[in-house]
Amino acid sequence: MAEASSLMLVLTTEGDAMRAKALARALLERRLVACVSLQSTDALYHWEGEIHSDCEVQLLMKTTADRLDRLQQVVGELHSYDTPEWLYWPATASPAYGRWAMQVFSSDGR
Repeated sequence: MAEASSLMLVLTTEGDAMRAKALARALLERRLVACVSLQSTDALYHWEGEIHSDCEVQLLMKTTADRLDRLQQVVGELHSYDTPEWLYWPATASPAYGRWAMQVFSSDGR
């Protein structure tokens, strides 16, 4: 099983389902993530001195610590927002899920 510190959860949002799915697919194709969960959400936030309210799609990405920098770079390049949300933290996975995630990454030719 992967060590707890080697698995990371990363959170960002996109403006709609089409953009969120396109971003998720691009990250999966590059094997920067093992899985992306999409969730529609209402967001309230400060932007340019005003409070905004929008419907967004939250992307919860599962990756490894060694992919984190590259993932952030690619998300920054592909994201539709000027300042995309970028939050991350280490995760502890069940043995079966941890093995599955590591198998996804081990089959990428690295």
